[in-house]
Amino acid sequence: MEKEHLIEIANTLMPFGKYQGRRLIDLPEPYLLWFARKGGFPAGHLGELMQLVLTIKIEGLEGLVKPLKRNV
Repeated sequence: MEKEHLIEIANTLMPFGKYQGRRLIDLPEPYLLWFARKGGFPAGHLGELMQLVLTIKIEGLEGLVKPLKRNV
């Protein structure tokens, strides 16, 4: 995991869907699992970040990312 990716995950907002406007690290695990089961994550960088978020949540490593949140 690159530090830059962790900072992005902590501060990038979901651009669409039910959780639009929520930071990627704050997306519920069941929502991310739904993407994984329903044919995959979005193409491109957003999808890569979402996959990383799912891995972080499954491994219980959210504590590494939450301190990186910026106040917006």
